[in-house]
Amino acid sequence: MSISNQTDVELFQTLQFGDLSALGIIYDRYGEAVYRLALRILGEQTEAEDLTQEIFLAFWRNSKYDPSRGTMIVFLLTMTRSRAINRLRQKRSQQQLLQRCQRNLPTNSDNNLMDKVSVTEISHIVGEALQELPENQRQVLTMAYYQGLSQSQITNALNIPLGTVKTRTRQGLLKLRKLLKDLVD
Repeated sequence: MSISNQTDVELFQTLQFGDLSALGIIYDRYGEAVYRLALRILGEQTEAEDLTQEIFLAFWRNSKYDPSRGTMIVFLLTMTRSRAINRLRQKRSQQQLLQRCQRNLPTNSDNNLMDKVSVTEISHIVGEALQELPENQRQVLTMAYYQGLSQSQITNALNIPLGTVKTRTRQGLLKLRKLLKDLVD
């Protein structure tokens, strides 16, 4: 029997045995449905294309698909919905951070040399203070504030409990506040 005539379960097993042509067939079967859902949620063609590629790469690399729990299309669409919503949340979080930063900028900044020197100097001081934090706290703060990840995304990325992420974030921010006391006051 030709590989293209295999059922989804057979294709999944073929993929697990390392035959990448199975992934191509799975993509041919369900790529358009995944893309359309991603486009409907994200509203941007390039974002939807990126997410579609991400879904199939994740499915290939570390799939948690269990054929006994449901069909492949439902699994792929659930994965797509979840990751699309995560992207929207991350984008919203980044936009909110940008807006907060813009509100904190001086209103009459003419981009003069002193303003640029001041911002560069502050960035340097904050960077040095971050380096003084323990690695685990610095890692969580960097992921949250520089990469815009939510605490649950950090939990998944580092494979640690949510409570640990919250504790490390709080401890890191408190230490940063002490280290940057002169800047904050």
